[in-house]
Amino acid sequence: MAYPANYRYTKEHEWVDVKGDVAAIGITDYAQHELGDVVFVELPKVGSKTEAGKTFGTVESVKAVSDIYAPASGEVVEANDVLHNTPEKINSDPHGEGWLIKVRLANPAEISGLMDTAAYEAYIASQSKEASA
Repeated sequence: MAYPANYRYTKEHEWVDVKGDVAAIGITDYAQHELGDVVFVELPKVGSKTEAGKTFGTVESVKAVSDIYAPASGEVVEANDVLHNTPEKINSDPHGEGWLIKVRLANPAEISGLMDTAAYEAYIASQSKEASA
């Protein structure tokens, strides 16, 4: 799957799509593939605060439960309620309808420290090599 060029990415396999001072956050195609079929998502409530590098929710799959880390600090302005009844959207459209939360950024400069698409693709390629070594 192609990774959207305008997104930023973390080493924990989250993506961020910034529009103005609001960032949509989700997990990458690589992450959903590694997890397998997603069966449950726990997301924060609107009004909650996120802190860069700290967990804000979990994704449960048939294989494991994984923490989701905030790529940026801010206030949750929207949570993807669709995932409550159809968590498999994360598998079918991880970079689109499978988004998790939208956050009003407290410090937009935090985004500049994240990987661009080329850096993320190189990072996951190196992860795949390490796993097969």
